[in-house]
Amino acid sequence: MRPLVAAFLIVLSVVVLELPRAGLEITTFDVGATPVTRYARPGAEGPAVVIAHGFAGSRQMMQGYALPLARAGYRVFAFDFLGHGRNPVPMSGDLTAIEGTTRLLVDQTAAVIDAIDAGTRPLALLGHSMATDVLVRVAGGRDDIGPLVLLSAFSNAIDAERPETLLTVTGAWEPGLRDAAVEFVRMVDPDAAPSQTVSNGEVTRRTVIAPYIEHVSILHSRVGRRAALDWLDQVYGRASDVMLLPTGPAILALLAGLVLLFRPVARVLPDRATPAPALRRGQIAVAALLPAVVAPVVAVPLDPDLLPVLVADYLALHLLVFGLVQLILIRRWGLPWGPLSGRALILVLVWSGIVGLALDRYAANFWPTADRVWIAAAMVPGTVCFLMADAILTRGASLARRVALRAGVLASLGLAVTLDFDDLFFLVMIAPVIVLFYLVFGTLGRAASRRSGPLAAGLALGLVLAWTLGVSFPLVGTGPLR
Repeated sequence: MRPLVAAFLIVLSVVVLELPRAGLEITTFDVGATPVTRYARPGAEGPAVVIAHGFAGSRQMMQGYALPLARAGYRVFAFDFLGHGRNPVPMSGDLTAIEGTTRLLVDQTAAVIDAIDAGTRPLALLGHSMATDVLVRVAGGRDDIGPLVLLSAFSNAIDAERPETLLTVTGAWEPGLRDAAVEFVRMVDPDAAPSQTVSNGEVTRRTVIAPYIEHVSILHSRVGRRAALDWLDQVYGRASDVMLLPTGPAILALLAGLVLLFRPVARVLPDRATPAPALRRGQIAVAALLPAVVAPVVAVPLDPDLLPVLVADYLALHLLVFGLVQLILIRRWGLPWGPLSGRALILVLVWSGIVGLALDRYAANFWPTADRVWIAAAMVPGTVCFLMADAILTRGASLARRVALRAGVLASLGLAVTLDFDDLFFLVMIAPVIVLFYLVFGTLGRAASRRSGPLAAGLALGLVLAWTLGVSFPLVGTGPLR
């Protein structure tokens, strides 16, 4: 029954995710070193829309908006910011200064706009999170920009007069950004309410609050995508009839299907049962709390600055210390390691590659540029130690024990941020990546571990985590950004 459910989820999800792409011409080109993807129907002559992603994002993350706009006849151009996705040029400058990183991203966006054929109509800009401030500043310095659509917007450059034609879409679960979005329309009309279009002279604005939506899920919100499409149609005098499919749930269902299908596939592995470690509650507490304290206490003072990926060098050291402490405890307690199964190692790596290909096509960049391969390799010692210890400690464990053990690393990263907030703040963004990693890849490893022991699963997942972290976070140059 499980394989049938998994196959159904996979097939249904792929259909839902492929339908918006059907009939579109999707091509990629470079503007300097900036990769740009063009989405359009064959022969489309609709207005041009330039789409920009948020911090630690990529072009693929914006497909929820790019594809329906292209199906509606718009010519859509999405690109990777400096240091993001497959852009090989590092992000640099002072992230906190307008004339630092922001200016570089504004200039990069302007270069993309200059390189595309926008036709005679002013082009539209659509962006998420970090990109919203960049796009507002781009629009303020040009006379060929028309409507703006800003998702989860924040920008000090928005005032009562600029931008003139602005839609903001914010999730109901983004309280600070939600209040800011309401303030943007109240700059024009003090009595304005969400979902109300307000005008004053040449200025027209609207704010939409998407229910049950937070900062990431807004990228697939049907309320948000419908509002964006309707806003652009209204501005350009167009009418679109595009079905908005539930792409966000489809991505989750696809991942769930691939995870479910792996368990019966793992039955091809030799059954080399390794006894589950019999840990007492006190040992579980020590295994979770001791490395959670030792790792930041050791790693924060050292805080290496060797890898050109944001906080990657610190994270590699932190995970190495965390994993070594747990491995020492495992050795001291005499817990079984089991054999190393080459077949299990290969199977987990291959299946993880299939999951990675699905993510790269439908959700977010998962393929490294050449410059990132050595970065992922440099993280391997830390990620392998960390996940080999995790695989041994959690083999055959109940959900409560797995949560207790794995909460330790999240608490540990939180402690590191507390000890050095200025340099390690971006570790906060690692937590969702690690949780998602446990849910998807960790479940694959658990199925392999049941059959062939924890060593192969831990080694494979360590390699996959190094890869994941190496491709997920921005490349950075030297200077204040670090």
